[in-house]
Amino acid sequence: MLHLSDVPPLAPRSPRRAIATLVAWAACGVLATGAHAQVPVGGHFGLVLPLVAHADGETTDITDDFVIGFPVGITLKKWDRVAFDLELVPLVQDAPLSVDLTVHPGLLLPLGHSFTAGLRAAFEVEGDAWGLTPLVARSFPIHGGDTAYFLELDLPLRVREDDDGANDGSVGLAFHAGIAF
Repeated sequence: MLHLSDVPPLAPRSPRRAIATLVAWAACGVLATGAHAQVPVGGHFGLVLPLVAHADGETTDITDDFVIGFPVGITLKKWDRVAFDLELVPLVQDAPLSVDLTVHPGLLLPLGHSFTAGLRAAFEVEGDAWGLTPLVARSFPIHGGDTAYFLELDLPLRVREDDDGANDGSVGLAFHAGIAF
């Protein structure tokens, strides 16, 4: 017989996971709300290369620590001047070999002339970092349709918790290219 005390708790094990879970639930709510309201849905996929990062007084670049990400996003264009974009970014690091997933929800603001500015929240699922990612992108329509190539510069601002429980900050610059539809 199953007792209530035998059921493991459903709460995430850390505040960072709790925030990521809350963001995921909120995104599901936005998706569910838009399902019956004829919200235009788009998406994108591509690759991202972290070019340089500065943390703990040390600067590293792409030659010191090669990392590549493969962002995939769903965009909801519910409002005229802003879009909600939920991006999932698997990141592959070469040394030591590891794969991490960043949940990257955010808002995108079209600026005109094929430029877009945005701000994303960032949560590493298995990592120890969270923060914000401001971005600016330029799109290049393909044959005048709804599909476009895009180039984007990201400024990842992250907070990491070390083994002693202290928080350290980092700032980086990343190049993101892909196809939006």
